[in-house]
Amino acid sequence: MFAFFYDKLMGPLEKKWIARVRKKIVSGLEGKVLEIGAGTGANFPYYSKEKVERVVSLEPNPYMLDQAKRRAKEFELPVEFHQGIAETLPFNDGEFDTVVATLVLCSVSDPHKVFQEMRRVCKQGGKIVLFEHVRTESKSLAALQDVLTPAWKRLCDGCHLNRNTGLYMKESGIIMVKEKKYFKGIFVEYEGLNPE
Repeated sequence: MFAFFYDKLMGPLEKKWIARVRKKIVSGLEGKVLEIGAGTGANFPYYSKEKVERVVSLEPNPYMLDQAKRRAKEFELPVEFHQGIAETLPFNDGEFDTVVATLVLCSVSDPHKVFQEMRRVCKQGGKIVLFEHVRTESKSLAALQDVLTPAWKRLCDGCHLNRNTGLYMKESGIIMVKEKKYFKGIFVEYEGLNPE
């Protein structure tokens, strides 16, 4: 049910704003790219076929995976699809130039493990690029996020409104090179380097 309604629910926000952020962070990526939690393939229109050598997609939800496959065909983007979870990535050490995730780390069961896996599969000196909604720095809004999260998780496929994703990223040892906040820090764009 969530997979069926996801694009319809997110459509207005995607058109008004999120699509621009997706395009900005994805269009410049090069080489071998792993997209974790590709969902319905919302990033697929923005990859540069000239720059990207290979796009590999991982998604746990089989219904979203079906929609992502249709979207990849629509935009004629060659994507290698895998069904699985981000806590145990089925890829070799250092296999990717870039690991990207957009609006997905809110729903993983163990974010610390996910960051360990990102570091493992990303080459040394490679990029880790994220766009996420997180726990805001505003105390009143953060308190509201805390109150809403238990019900929100049940309605929205495990999504936590109050994840401190930037902290998890820093604790993993990834070198943070960019942190751009939107809407009182509810949405954040991160770029990090996997240390050599």
